[in-house]
Amino acid sequence: MNSTINEFTLPNLTGGTLRLADYAGQVMLLVNTASECGFTPQYAGLEALWRAYRERGFVVLGFPCNQFGHQEPGDAAEIGQFCSKNYGVTFPLSAKIEVNGAQAHPLYQYLTRTAPGLLGTEAIKWNFTKFLVDRNGQVLGRYAPTTKPAELTAEIERLLSIPPVAV
Repeated sequence: MNSTINEFTLPNLTGGTLRLADYAGQVMLLVNTASECGFTPQYAGLEALWRAYRERGFVVLGFPCNQFGHQEPGDAAEIGQFCSKNYGVTFPLSAKIEVNGAQAHPLYQYLTRTAPGLLGTEAIKWNFTKFLVDRNGQVLGRYAPTTKPAELTAEIERLLSIPPVAV
């Protein structure tokens, strides 16, 4: 079982590997995404955060998921094209994964166990649930799909001002 966020790897949307270790020492925002959801316009806000803060050590990581209302039905090429064409997405995206249930990716098993939701529930309730991770790989917060990316700006700024702990 993984003990830190940086130990996880997933296939990325283009067939390569998404290694969270590549983002060690950065502030991360992890989001399960979907292309046909009422929250899909949040892609624009996520991209805006990525563009505003990536040079300072911040990354948005998107994890397409089809578990909520079958709102991510496309294959990897369709997802990538949709995100690029409609929202100019350039932040890293994984291949489509599951975030709940027996087939949930181990990353999401870790995230939901580490940062449970309302009343201690571990299940992801819907698309665009967000997890904020500090430079040391600690999961600091879980945010509802209704939380707009821009609402996280102050917390991201705060976390970026804190240097990582040397090990």
